[in-house]
Amino acid sequence: MCGIAGILRRHPVGVSPDALLRMAGTMRHRGPDGYGLYAGPRAGLAHTRLSIIDLSGGAQPIGNEDGRYLIVYNGEVYNYIELREELESRGHRFRTRSDTEVLVHGYEEWGDGLPARLNGQFAFAILDRRAHGLFLARDRFGVRPLFYAWRNGDFFFASEVKALFASGEVTPEPDPVGLDQVFTFWAAMPPRTVFRDVLSLEPGCLARVQDGRCDVRRYWEPEFPEAREEDPGAVECLDGLLESSVRLRLRADVPVGGYLSGGLDSTITCALAAAASPFDLRTFSVAFDDPAFDESAHQRLVAQALGSRHAVQQIGAHEIAGVFPDVVAHTETPLVRTGPAPLYLLSRVTRDHGIKVVLTGEGADELFLGYDLFKEAAVRLFCLRQPQSRWRPLLFDRLYHHLPGKSRGGEFWRRFFLTAGGPADPLFSHLPRFLLTGRIKEFYGAGMREALEGVDAMEGLRGALPPGFSRWSALNRAAYLELVTLLSPYLLSSQGDRMGLAHSVEGRFPYLDHRLFEFTAALPTRSKLRGLREKDILRRWAAARLRLPAGDRPKQPYRAPDVPAFFGASEPAYVADALSAEALGRAGVFDSRSVEGLTRRCRAGLATGFRESQAMIAVLSTQLWHDTFMQRPGSVAALRLDQADVVIRDRDEILDPSGVQDAVGAN
Repeated sequence: MCGIAGILRRHPVGVSPDALLRMAGTMRHRGPDGYGLYAGPRAGLAHTRLSIIDLSGGAQPIGNEDGRYLIVYNGEVYNYIELREELESRGHRFRTRSDTEVLVHGYEEWGDGLPARLNGQFAFAILDRRAHGLFLARDRFGVRPLFYAWRNGDFFFASEVKALFASGEVTPEPDPVGLDQVFTFWAAMPPRTVFRDVLSLEPGCLARVQDGRCDVRRYWEPEFPEAREEDPGAVECLDGLLESSVRLRLRADVPVGGYLSGGLDSTITCALAAAASPFDLRTFSVAFDDPAFDESAHQRLVAQALGSRHAVQQIGAHEIAGVFPDVVAHTETPLVRTGPAPLYLLSRVTRDHGIKVVLTGEGADELFLGYDLFKEAAVRLFCLRQPQSRWRPLLFDRLYHHLPGKSRGGEFWRRFFLTAGGPADPLFSHLPRFLLTGRIKEFYGAGMREALEGVDAMEGLRGALPPGFSRWSALNRAAYLELVTLLSPYLLSSQGDRMGLAHSVEGRFPYLDHRLFEFTAALPTRSKLRGLREKDILRRWAAARLRLPAGDRPKQPYRAPDVPAFFGASEPAYVADALSAEALGRAGVFDSRSVEGLTRRCRAGLATGFRESQAMIAVLSTQLWHDTFMQRPGSVAALRLDQADVVIRDRDEILDPSGVQDAVGAN
């Protein structure tokens, strides 16, 4: 996994190597194993490398045979071996064993058709040095990020927004609409970000940049051709897909470990990896001091059954508070939960044990309807069919048994869930979550309210739904909304890419193999959610195939300590500074008087509900975000040109600082 960045000028005024080296310097955590660049009169490319495939020969940028095309690439293409064989049969010549070089030759051969042929997680940019244009693409689910901005007719792109700012030509400014989306959906919705005029290439999209224009189009989008009945061979088909997906994601020239939560999804990926890997499997998990969040007993049982070499990161509330400013700096966005912080600590201990690639269970809940949200939507529909029923709302108690007892009860659920909106609303399944998160907006300051006049985040989402959305079943509509509002912009970003690569650890996601998604999307929803039993077909497969401790364990949602982590005897000094009236006034997002009252309740231990907890984390993280990016962005030290692995100049040769020159030919 890597970091990429670049600049495309409208006019041939040159791209400074120093600017490219600053952009690369901000992303050294993504690629500590090497870096390279290309600098020409119209374009520049930069790359930082985390070496996983072809450790000695995969330095970037990489060109094709005649040097016309150069690529910088972040990700893994798991079917690169098969693609390479096809390209070699068509006459392409390769200098390395890397998947990167497969992409540049694949673009020569298939052009815009390349991304649809790829099985993997990727974001890349290919420069056409003859036509002075860029081709960009991002994977189907948005595992790997790609941001871009325009300034004075020039185009800038990077894996992280901070690299755009390091160019010295893109200035950070808050985007109120993007922030408002965070405080509705938990993340800004691509292409929007929380920075004004900084965009994110959407998952499943490609783009062509030429002559001051960026033309974006989709090459893939989720579809749900739900069948009426489950095919008799469905479990056998699932078996083949799971094995294939895990086997492909073990392709690496370094050992591949696994994150083990103790639940079904990660147990399956680790079990299949243990059987297929040429290395002894290393597994990693987090354990919480607070038993309300801790799953370590289940994790130990699974690790023992797998025979893996297991390491645990023990986490207390003070550890979460201690790393939270760094977490926000890496996510580059405000947060409404502390969930990314334990994963930041987990990736650190993973790298300390010498592992830089891990399999995770992310994506299974979206594919197999595993979240309580899907059961909640089904129960809401069931209750609304008989709105006067007194016992139907009691079914919610079976879903949210982990909530404090005083918060539970049929009347509570009737008020909260059954008045959130009706089935005719396309956002029906997610309205309770969106409305609860949206209560953060009660703390907005006057300037924020004025900037958002006439803006409705949920109405914007309704208007962006795909044409076929209304034809899907209620649960498949819910699955789609979960993919686009939570999985890609939050789980795969703030809790995935950013937390792993903060410590140079690449996550791989077997459940997000597009073949597996397309298989599950075509299943009847009752094959996935049968009554209140989630992941039914996956559990049937696991019971027959694995017989491991987590096979029939009810799902426990991933949660981490929130408000208590930041207050009390060990309150970090930054908390009072960030929540001061002066700091709140500088950021201009939240009202200082309203926040003062919320802070008093937090310090008194009275803010125990979801509303106040989310609001405090939102306020605190927004203040840290604003301070990091707007108040004190600081200068970035450029990497050294003479220590780069690859330097390509416009005289069309690759210069190896060690003295070896690899000509790529003249245009």
